[in-house]
Amino acid sequence: MWLIILAIAAVISTAAWYFEEKDYELDFLSIILWGATIMVFIDHLMNYLVYGKPFLDTSLNAALLGITLVIIALVAWEAKLIWNDPKGKIAKNKIKDKSKMKI
Repeated sequence: MWLIILAIAAVISTAAWYFEEKDYELDFLSIILWGATIMVFIDHLMNYLVYGKPFLDTSLNAALLGITLVIIALVAWEAKLIWNDPKGKIAKNKIKDKSKMKI
């Protein structure tokens, strides 16, 4: 189930990146999600081929793991977005705060 959740999130983020007109650095989010999807796919494939386990796990724990991984990817993307400040919103607020301090 976590493979399906990650793959859906990767497809949505890639489509959003492709059609975006603003600089939200969605390419970074897409790369994180596609990397995780490929990693999970290989893990599932190896467990299926070597150990004979089912390819997809549809349990509640697997669904929660998929949701958790998407949340972690979003947090990493948000951290990078805040750090890079592509629109200059944080830097602009710092300048305003310094001008208020000169009273």
